[in-house]
Amino acid sequence: KEKVQRKVDAEIAKSSSLINDIAVSGSLMPYEEVALMNENAGRVVMINLPEGKFVKKGTLLVQLFDDDLQANLKKLQTQLSIQEKIYERQSELLKVNGLSQYDYDQTFLQVNSIKADIEVEKSLIRKSVILAPFDGVIGLKNISVGAQVTPSTNLATIRMVDKLKLDFSIPEKYSSEIKPGFKVKFTISGNDKLYDATVFASEGGIDANTRNLRVRALVINKSDELVPGGFTNVQLTLGENKNAIMISAQALIPQERNKSLIVSKNGKAHFVIVNTGIRKESTVEILNGIHPGDTVVVNGLLFLKEGVKLSFSNIKN
Repeated sequence: KEKVQRKVDAEIAKSSSLINDIAVSGSLMPYEEVALMNENAGRVVMINLPEGKFVKKGTLLVQLFDDDLQANLKKLQTQLSIQEKIYERQSELLKVNGLSQYDYDQTFLQVNSIKADIEVEKSLIRKSVILAPFDGVIGLKNISVGAQVTPSTNLATIRMVDKLKLDFSIPEKYSSEIKPGFKVKFTISGNDKLYDATVFASEGGIDANTRNLRVRALVINKSDELVPGGFTNVQLTLGENKNAIMISAQALIPQERNKSLIVSKNGKAHFVIVNTGIRKESTVEILNGIHPGDTVVVNGLLFLKEGVKLSFSNIKN
């Protein structure tokens, strides 16, 4: 005689609209950030590093001692002036055969050699100053006048803060969804206000360790609350499925290689292998295996076997 199992709860599978959104953590970054360092070693003789202040591109920030370079430059310029006058006189003598071609060529070579030495000296002088590479805000300075610096000395940091970048990573399975122009929203720590950003680039490949794709977006909003280095909660909407079948997550039976549900078929328990999609707080998307209108058992699963007659205490529509 067929035995009726104890009563179970069930729900009716039906289609509904499902917005595929995910939340990931991210960080705000300055659009440009550079550690100011000098190419050559030297002694600092002037500092113009207004901490926390805005400076324009090309502003002189640090000057190293260059008196010796300037003196050598003047010496070379004087030598060039003399050699050029000699070259002009020899040009006239060459026209009347008053000078050999060899002596004329040697003078010409000397003029060009001095010009090359002048360019080298000017290059060294340019390397004795630090100019602002772009419009930005100076961070905390690490030097004082009189300090002896080397090419590895971090003098200060300059950041472009009128524009911000948003860096975040997404799981590999969503990587094909994120393209340049994709819109995202984010909040900052301690504030529920939503800010907007637009994706403009992503890393060339998936990180082998985390299986995530690194993405970079340009922040649209301007606010004093948005500070470089700040932690963010990024919200991404990856599309909408208007015919998604959502079932209570507790109805799923995890198995070694797959997942299954118990549905009522002619009043009896029938196990169905299913594939799942997006998970919400208490529900999960069922991609295949059941159809709208199917009755799915949501509790008492451990006591049911294939073909057992079902009795329902509650059926949720």
